[in-house]
Amino acid sequence: MKIGLCQMMVSKSSKKDNLKRAQYMIHEAVHRGAEIVALPEIFNCYYNLKYFREYAESSSNYGETLNMLSSTARELGIYLIGGSIPEIDEKDNLYNTSFIFDESGKLAEKYRKIHLFDVNIQGKINFKESDILTPGNRMPVIDTRWGKIGVIICFDIRFSELVRIMALKGAKIIFVPAVFNMTTGPDHWETLFRSRAMDNQLYMVGISPARNMNYSYVAYGKSLVADPWGKIINILDEKEGILISELNLDYIEKVRSSLPILKNVRKDIYRNVLL
Repeated sequence: MKIGLCQMMVSKSSKKDNLKRAQYMIHEAVHRGAEIVALPEIFNCYYNLKYFREYAESSSNYGETLNMLSSTARELGIYLIGGSIPEIDEKDNLYNTSFIFDESGKLAEKYRKIHLFDVNIQGKINFKESDILTPGNRMPVIDTRWGKIGVIICFDIRFSELVRIMALKGAKIIFVPAVFNMTTGPDHWETLFRSRAMDNQLYMVGISPARNMNYSYVAYGKSLVADPWGKIINILDEKEGILISELNLDYIEKVRSSLPILKNVRKDIYRNVLL
């Protein structure tokens, strides 16, 4: 199977401009053979907390972002991982949510970011999503014709339990829309994807926006794919681009039979331990 990662340059100008850019890149990824296409975290909005409420949409009453994702998935006959966008619910709670659409344009699942990005690295970055966002509480995996996939968002990748649970539920690929920054990205980005892929013997896929050094929050870029052996098999640089990767899902079983990590997980012990 082929996947396409759209490392788009998210604009400050308007939601409409970002949706137009995203739609163009989705079409281009499919033109290059992609059967599943993924967008970055907060792709319809400049990554700044003060804009989230203005750009938010409801899953019960589709706005222009969700309408675009649904219609594009249906038109192209693809699975579409809609990066993430600010979502607002009927109680006025805001979430950082990934909407996943199937080949018919139907909403297959949504994932609300569980672990909010609250960090204060002295002299480098201070960012607190919990000031305005509510954390999610579900860990779904999604059935596709290729097998099960999972979606988590950015900071979630640092919590190995989350990826392990999805792996034990049968996920073969986990997509991670993310906006790592220039403080954590150079030291942690590749290591985290290699580690989660190796620990769980599946494909880990990171989708970042392109880097703009003039923004207040500078994305690291370098969208990538790590294979079940923990090897980076494809990676972009920091500029806007589309990454097409062919994944061999049979390789997952080969790795798992050679080095049976998941088979030997002691669930009988772990389930009784309060973390």
